[in-house]
Amino acid sequence: MKKTTAIIPVSRFKNAKTRLSPTLTALERENLLKSMLKDVIGILKEKINVVVISSDEEVLDYVNDMGVISLNEKGETDLNGALMQGIEYCSDFSDQILIVPSDIPLIKSEHLDYIIKMGEKYDLVIAPAKGGGTNALLCPVKNMEMKFGDCSFFEHINLAKTYKWTYNIYDSFYMSLDVNTAEDLGEIMLHGINTHTRKFLKSAKLNVRSNHGKERLHIIRSIEK
Repeated sequence: MKKTTAIIPVSRFKNAKTRLSPTLTALERENLLKSMLKDVIGILKEKINVVVISSDEEVLDYVNDMGVISLNEKGETDLNGALMQGIEYCSDFSDQILIVPSDIPLIKSEHLDYIIKMGEKYDLVIAPAKGGGTNALLCPVKNMEMKFGDCSFFEHINLAKTYKWTYNIYDSFYMSLDVNTAEDLGEIMLHGINTHTRKFLKSAKLNVRSNHGKERLHIIRSIEK
């Protein structure tokens, strides 16, 4: 069986989810990211070792007691550069890497099981995000290039073709949902039973309603009388 290590890249808490600023305060956005990170780590560490890489000391301090390896990102780099640092770190004790973002709180143990099982047969396994990005990438530690960014799903597929790697796609609604918009928060409210993220959103007095406009779900905040 291949030795697998998960890498979770995490941006600065203070810069968390600025697109949600019309819905959540800066502190709420920070606590949202912390809740989502806790959900993702909780699932991954049940099965495999987890490395969290970040340039933010606050992030590394936050995960210090969560049973993961904290890796300090070196230098001024982008997401792909940080991930390459993580892969280099893991290359001495891993055959393959599972890269998972910190904002997919609907990930479940069965998703992880299935992806790892697919990895025994294929060189690369990819779970697409709903906007054409990549929400999970199981890949070799050798000769790997990171292509995260716009339409990275297709970029990673093209990379596999270039190297003549076998690959497969793990298509899951729950894995495809990363949190960037108020409508995404609504999906968490509907589907995130027993997650830390949903509990946080409920504590912030947020509720979801169906909507017949551009977005299918509408988020409202309860006002205590």
